[in-house]
Amino acid sequence: MALIGTVAAEVLIPLAAVIGILFAVLQWYVVSRVAVPPHDGGGAGKGERESDGGDDDEEDGVDYRGVEARCAEIQHAISVGATSFLMTEYKYLGVFMAAFAAVIFVSLGSVRRFSTSPEPCPYDAARMCRPALANAAFTAVAFLLGATTSVVSGYLGMRVATFANARTALEARRGVGRAFTVAFRSGAAMGFLLASSALLVLFAAVNVFGLYYGDDWGGLYEAITGYGLGGSSMALFGRVGGGIYTKAADVGADLVGKVERNIPEDDPRNPAVIADNVGDNVGDIAGMGSDLFGSYAESSCAALFVASISSFGAEHDFAAMMYPLLVSAAGIVACAATTLVATDATEVGGVNEVAPALKRQILVSTVLMTAAIAAVTFLALPRSFTLFDFGERKLVKNWHLFICVSAGLWAGLVIGYVTEYFTSNAYGPVQTVANSCRTGAATNVIFGLAVGYKSVIVPIFAIAGAIYASFRLAAMYGIALAALGMLSTIATGLTIDAYGPISDNAGGIAEMAGMPRHVRERTDALDAAGNTTAAIGKGFAIGSAALVSLALFGAYVSRAGIETVNVVSPKVFVGLLAGAMLPYWFSAMTMRSVGSAALRMVEEVRRQFDEIPGLAEGLAAPDYATCVRISTDASLREMVAPGALVMASPLVAGTLFGVEALAGMLAGALVSGVQVAISASNSGGAWDNAKKYIEAGATEEARSLGPKGSEAHKAAVIGDTIGDPLKDTSGPSLNILVKLMAVEALVFAPFFAAHGGIVFNHL
Repeated sequence: MALIGTVAAEVLIPLAAVIGILFAVLQWYVVSRVAVPPHDGGGAGKGERESDGGDDDEEDGVDYRGVEARCAEIQHAISVGATSFLMTEYKYLGVFMAAFAAVIFVSLGSVRRFSTSPEPCPYDAARMCRPALANAAFTAVAFLLGATTSVVSGYLGMRVATFANARTALEARRGVGRAFTVAFRSGAAMGFLLASSALLVLFAAVNVFGLYYGDDWGGLYEAITGYGLGGSSMALFGRVGGGIYTKAADVGADLVGKVERNIPEDDPRNPAVIADNVGDNVGDIAGMGSDLFGSYAESSCAALFVASISSFGAEHDFAAMMYPLLVSAAGIVACAATTLVATDATEVGGVNEVAPALKRQILVSTVLMTAAIAAVTFLALPRSFTLFDFGERKLVKNWHLFICVSAGLWAGLVIGYVTEYFTSNAYGPVQTVANSCRTGAATNVIFGLAVGYKSVIVPIFAIAGAIYASFRLAAMYGIALAALGMLSTIATGLTIDAYGPISDNAGGIAEMAGMPRHVRERTDALDAAGNTTAAIGKGFAIGSAALVSLALFGAYVSRAGIETVNVVSPKVFVGLLAGAMLPYWFSAMTMRSVGSAALRMVEEVRRQFDEIPGLAEGLAAPDYATCVRISTDASLREMVAPGALVMASPLVAGTLFGVEALAGMLAGALVSGVQVAISASNSGGAWDNAKKYIEAGATEEARSLGPKGSEAHKAAVIGDTIGDPLKDTSGPSLNILVKLMAVEALVFAPFFAAHGGIVFNHL
């Protein structure tokens, strides 16, 4: 008998979420004490401490009062631009949310011709479950709830980041350690707020829906899967739209500013620089926040749904059913303890300590989480129980589930370290890419692609090992728990992921505000470490997407009534080929979108340099607003087609070709998409840090390649420009593609089973 009962589970889960939210508020409060004058140039706001008058305040003859006012002005411009874009994007997404919720309701309601009568349960025909119309309505509501939570998550993340970027730049005057602490605490404010809110909303939805469903746990958790669908739907558009926005500006700023005009990164003379900084917040912050929220929601929903048709559901063991949420709750507490290691127990003393401090967070959180998983497993679960395993009952012991969750957790650590090795300029792969710039951009591109392809090997083996072990021990439920294990430290993952764009923005603000060179060197060191941690975050997201998708795939096969998925069946094999093709089609669409938007940005930046007298000399102000408008218009227009491809593919395949063809499509998209995503993200990360390796000049080899403006540096900039859409648009969006298609197939499985296969049924 488990020691944690229903009452304890009902208390511990929301309590952990509340602790996480309060911890986020505390981090926000500490960051807010760094003084930034109001936008109108006044003194420090109420509740903020005044500048401490450090030694740097009069260094190099810089007027720091003017610098602080300029920082406030730039921060305001970035915040306004990001808010304006997100509000416009969310208006369009609001229409989509309403329309797709209606599609869900009509499709699922039509399975039983909108019947309001109870019907036999899918997994126990002797029992009567809630009517199909009720399931349709609750699934649509869950979809809207997940979509809304995803949107709010992205918006709150953006607000935190734009609040922190100028503060990070100002603290960089007083040392890299103080700047690191501000950026890291800001990332923690976002990470814990999003992770805790996602857990709290999901837990509340389970309890509120449960008031209607009663003992129909299968119907309850089938409806709850709509929550994951809503979260990933918004994440897809957020990632694609934000990625197009930021990379259009970034490519335009780099190609004209660095390569053609030989001016520094984030130079205020560059018309695209504000749009670039806005893009960091709408793409790498808002889009990333929605993305990881979607992964968490889907992994939780997959685990809950599979568990609901196990002995947990049959015996109505609420505490055992809530095991996935208890794991997430324990993760919030473990991550809070980990954060204190970076902000209170240790201190970053120099630029060389930044990357190890971030890397240490991943290791410490993994170790603490392993202990937390053990505690939750042995307290919340009975010693043995049965799980549904494709028509059979599988006897499982509680320590089996501990291994499943831990396998996903440690596989994530392996993926993180491998990603760091291939994308950090402290190691051979990136240094080799940088050295290849001696002979031009072509060899740089060749070496960067090779690094990305090679970086796929170990993560795939790690994922495969976690899948095999988890499936052998606990069938599809084990795989769902492995995915949840990889995301159990999501608060820390979001923290170090958000840290990167905040540091990047801080560097841009330092450059535009006219801070001394040593300040920009400090922010560059923070940014270089942030690029690697961002790549690690993308690796976590991709790895968890593979596990989540496989768990959802198993749930779909079960719900659609497919006994076996036979790859030599023509229906399945056709779907397999089509699914494997989709990531390439999707990547082509997103990269072309970035290219066309960047083309317009390059033309506009060139026009301004050519037509505005004195701009190149710094005697005239550029037209930032036009570049912001180009990125906004392009991203809103170009995100529609890739999003429609992903959302429509399962609907078309299931309706026209049937459940078996759709099963093949899901398998093909999973196998192909994960590998393309890893290689794209890591190639882009390697090119980016190869450029920064040359710019930093920290080694004799790097100095021989530089300085900025050298031919090798220009080749590195071109490689970085090619990698930008790979690592920040196509790559991160592909992990959403594989999991979104899987959860959409699961939600619509009853409709496809009843009405699908229009074409193949007549051939």
